[in-house]
Amino acid sequence: MDRAQKEKLVEELGQIFESSGVVVVAHYAGITVAEMQDLRARARAADASVRVAKNRLAKIALEGKPCESIATYLTGMTVLTYSEDPVAAAKVSEDFAKVNKKYEILGGAMGENALDRAGVEAVSKMPSREELIASIVGCLGAPASNIAGAIGAPASNIASILSTIEEKAEAA
Repeated sequence: MDRAQKEKLVEELGQIFESSGVVVVAHYAGITVAEMQDLRARARAADASVRVAKNRLAKIALEGKPCESIATYLTGMTVLTYSEDPVAAAKVSEDFAKVNKKYEILGGAMGENALDRAGVEAVSKMPSREELIASIVGCLGAPASNIAGAIGAPASNIASILSTIEEKAEAA
């Protein structure tokens, strides 16, 4: 890899570190090509990405970025899993780590916040952006249906009271 390619790679990594909602750093020593392809497929399905980069170049790309604190995790054979969604990459990494013991999550970053191993696990258990949007929409829709029910209820109550009065009048 010549100097121009290294500079381009550092620039790409810098953009990843700036634009990602979460970045997870893990060791992948001993993982087969098929297992790595499985990780990449899982990431693609969750709108996340996986990137293997030289630690030295990644550390250069981290300089001055909000998630600069993850540079301490960049030792050995590391792989970066990242996504714009603040939860997707953490979920993919946690799920893959459960089925593949050779994949060891070291930590990561969520914006300016550094995450240790427990932090990545906690983020992975949070609801995703789509799940949050669905729950908010459900909360917004519930009052409207309650209002419609409340508006319709007095009319049906009046109608049932009138029919009861009518039945009593007919019976008498």
